[in-house]
Amino acid sequence: HVQLVESGGGSVQVGGSLRLSCVASGDTIGRYCMGWFRQIPDKEREGVAGIDSDGSTSYADSVKGRFTVSHAEAEDTVYLQMSNLKPEDTAMYYCAADFSDCAVFSDRMVNGLAYGFDIYGQGTQVTVS
Repeated sequence: HVQLVESGGGSVQVGGSLRLSCVASGDTIGRYCMGWFRQIPDKEREGVAGIDSDGSTSYADSVKGRFTVSHAEAEDTVYLQMSNLKPEDTAMYYCAADFSDCAVFSDRMVNGLAYGFDIYGQGTQVTVS
């Protein structure tokens, strides 16, 4: 199966921007629905954005208009461009891959419902202050 490694996290001021990267190995991202999740201590992991192999994207309401997910399939890399960051965006961010297409994930994410992916990376911390 695919392995995922995130990078690009860090500390940023309110209103700033960061771009997270997720490099896949062991398989091609074109076989998966790719997603970004975030989690803070003692809270459930929440879906933030998803991108399907055809490039279609979806976002949680909390980040819509501020975050952009994209992919470079030739490099097996998924990105999360985050702009106008807020303190409530502070979290550990995880890249994830799921064998299903993104339709069910997208539907559950926009309705604030949990959806577990098959594979997660180790995470990268984002701190906004």
